[in-house]
Amino acid sequence: MEVMQVLHMNKGAGETSYATNSTVQSNIISTAKPVTEEAILDIFNHVLPESVGIADLGCSSGPNTLLVVSEILNVIYAKWQQLGRPCSPEFRVYLNDLIGNDFNNVFGSLPAFYNKLKEEKGSEFGPCFISGVPGSFYGRVFPSKSLHFVHSSSSLHWLSQVPPGLESKDGRGSWNKGKIYISKTSPDCVLEAYSSQFQKDWSVFLKSRAEEIVGGGRMVLSFMGRRSTDPRSKESCYQWELLARALMSMVSEGLIEEKEVDSFNAPYYAPSPEEVKFGIYKEGSFILDRLEMFEIDWDGGDGDGDNYDATPTSSTLSNGARVAKTIRAVVESMLESHFGGDVMDGLFQRYGEMVGNHLAKTRAKYINLVISLVRKV
Repeated sequence: MEVMQVLHMNKGAGETSYATNSTVQSNIISTAKPVTEEAILDIFNHVLPESVGIADLGCSSGPNTLLVVSEILNVIYAKWQQLGRPCSPEFRVYLNDLIGNDFNNVFGSLPAFYNKLKEEKGSEFGPCFISGVPGSFYGRVFPSKSLHFVHSSSSLHWLSQVPPGLESKDGRGSWNKGKIYISKTSPDCVLEAYSSQFQKDWSVFLKSRAEEIVGGGRMVLSFMGRRSTDPRSKESCYQWELLARALMSMVSEGLIEEKEVDSFNAPYYAPSPEEVKFGIYKEGSFILDRLEMFEIDWDGGDGDGDNYDATPTSSTLSNGARVAKTIRAVVESMLESHFGGDVMDGLFQRYGEMVGNHLAKTRAKYINLVISLVRKV
């Protein structure tokens, strides 16, 4: 089964749902907020359209979805008030994600969201039309020149597919045996396959958005990345390394077959700033206004390590379980379709213990890239 057909965040609001386990993603949105506000204000320093098109790509579901929308609308509305405009523009807000996304959860929260907008901003605000647009953003999603601002957070590190070329052509099987992503032992051909797939997808993404965004429109994108030029660096792949170890521990106990691990590869890539810039300049439709990097703790902390104590405690093991829930909420749909649902509880219990042991030795951090782009006129 094609991975993109089964990739979706865990639905609902239960213990393993994305809605309950998306603190890391929420913190990423908050950290990127100043860049988002700056980009939005820059648009309306040059043009004041009567109807504003906004898209959130990879919107997912849960509290973060409408949080993003609310913050964007607040910035635009405040700008209109600052300019002394009698009423705000019309808002067209498009929420995009893959077809398996829990759009019903989002739609169910819209009545309360609309009521809150009306109470806080009064009759001079809007109207505001919010719609769901299912489909892959690696291709056209919206009409030509219909958007002024595009936002995407924690999504573009997902590839459109598992990179081809990870299986040998001579019948020896996977080039990446016992692994599910790039690791320190991965051969160069695995790195090249992942990098090539990223550049292909990145080019298609930029070209598609170039058709949909008006001249002078903006995009703010945040996604997992790395500082190092080496894709094998621990900062960009160690969470996958631990998950592979958890799977292989189940192989050693006969709970799953080794060939199942060898045949699974995550459709994920954490690019370097250089790779991101290369794709932007090569495609040519956008000006890179800002590119920033920041750290965020695996367990969703603020990255402040001043008071960190590396002594193994029940707290670090608890943090490991929390990280496991966060990862499970994101990747379980893919893993379940490949390995079966019966092993998921055991897998993430093992993974949580391994992460907890790792956090007892070091304060592990993700590297997140935030880029602000301007559509050339």
